[in-house]
Amino acid sequence: MKKKSFGFYLRIYGKILAQDLKSKMSYRADFIISTIGMIFTNLAGFISFWILFRNFPSIHGWGYYEMLFLYGFSLVALTPVQCLFDNNWSLRMYVYSGDFIKYCFRPINLFFYFQSEVFDIKGLGQLAFGIGTLAYSWNKLGLAFTPLMLLKLIVFLITASLVMIAMQNAAAATCFWIQNSFYVLDLVTRFKDYAKYPITIFSPVFRFLFTFIMPIAFIAYYPSLVILRPDEIPLLSWLSPLIGVIFFYLSYKFWMFGAMKYSGTGS
Repeated sequence: MKKKSFGFYLRIYGKILAQDLKSKMSYRADFIISTIGMIFTNLAGFISFWILFRNFPSIHGWGYYEMLFLYGFSLVALTPVQCLFDNNWSLRMYVYSGDFIKYCFRPINLFFYFQSEVFDIKGLGQLAFGIGTLAYSWNKLGLAFTPLMLLKLIVFLITASLVMIAMQNAAAATCFWIQNSFYVLDLVTRFKDYAKYPITIFSPVFRFLFTFIMPIAFIAYYPSLVILRPDEIPLLSWLSPLIGVIFFYLSYKFWMFGAMKYSGTGS
């Protein structure tokens, strides 16, 4: 089979996305309520930070606006995994029912075909809130805004997104071998709540865990240091783009390995 070009997949995705959005917008009330719910959920996180720092001016050397920056950074970084890879939550149901077999017979990349079927539009509410939080904390911290800083922000946000996408891909793919894989995916997803905190506030054991085992420190902490504290950037921050790409590639290969082993029998 001839290898498809990037432009081909981009055109296909545009058509799939248009159809998915049309179907979702036919239920506008559900879309509006879901989006408002997402915004209020993130607003609650914002308020919790405000309440916490009314009593503690700083935590391990991290002030309110720096913590708020991490929070906004993590929200923006987590948006792609919610918008573009939400179908991972349905993977186990397709596998157990045997319906996943339908994805195996189309002459396009199986991973792309499966993930492109769903676009979680309410994640855009999270994106808007995250950008607003980033802009607010950026201004309060008095950070310079130059083309170079914007480029760094974009590159390291993409880096952070790749890490979370990789974690979710790998967790979702366990359904090809584990019957109760929902708990694996749910556990990994819950860990993302710790991404908005600097790992320096945790014990050495958890610092190691969140850096090398469950690398949530690369979702906000290490990438954001390039912007927040340019005079004390650790090596792991500079390595974040490479780590993000490697993690994503390995998770993709793991996902595809499971998919290729799929027998189509269901459970």
